[in-house]
Amino acid sequence: MDNTIIPTQEAVASRPVSYSRTQQVQILTMDAMNGYNRLFGGKLMEWIDIVAAVVARRHCNKNVTTAAVDNLEFRAAAHANDTVLLSGYITYAGRTSMEVCVRTYVENLDGTRTQINKAILVLVALDENERPTPVPKVIPETEDEKKEYMRAQKRAEFRKLRKTEHF
Repeated sequence: MDNTIIPTQEAVASRPVSYSRTQQVQILTMDAMNGYNRLFGGKLMEWIDIVAAVVARRHCNKNVTTAAVDNLEFRAAAHANDTVLLSGYITYAGRTSMEVCVRTYVENLDGTRTQINKAILVLVALDENERPTPVPKVIPETEDEKKEYMRAQKRAEFRKLRKTEHF
């Protein structure tokens, strides 16, 4: 039995991106296909939402709810029997909300990957009464994480502007 103690939110002011990074793998079967024998976009969106929720829950050690899908970009199709890899990571945390990026790839039998989707979601941490609650800040460690953090800050500012200006 693993006796690892995970610090509570109150004990942690911030966490690195790597703390909550999450992957999910699917082999596409016919029940995930649309009428054109490609991966149904709604099924992919379901998987993306699950991966984003796991990332956010791991980051804040709280239940979460999806507040927004800020961006969902379909770049290529996936077909029956493809291996699909979803990779999620936190990019930014505000007071109670977290921005999560989920990238989706088709993985070939030789291990090479082609990105087919990128999604940006905003999730909110919930307390025991299902009210928004504070979350730990994000510590970007790599150069790519630092660049993504800066872009995420700009997106957060834009979301606030969009909300106040009702557009």
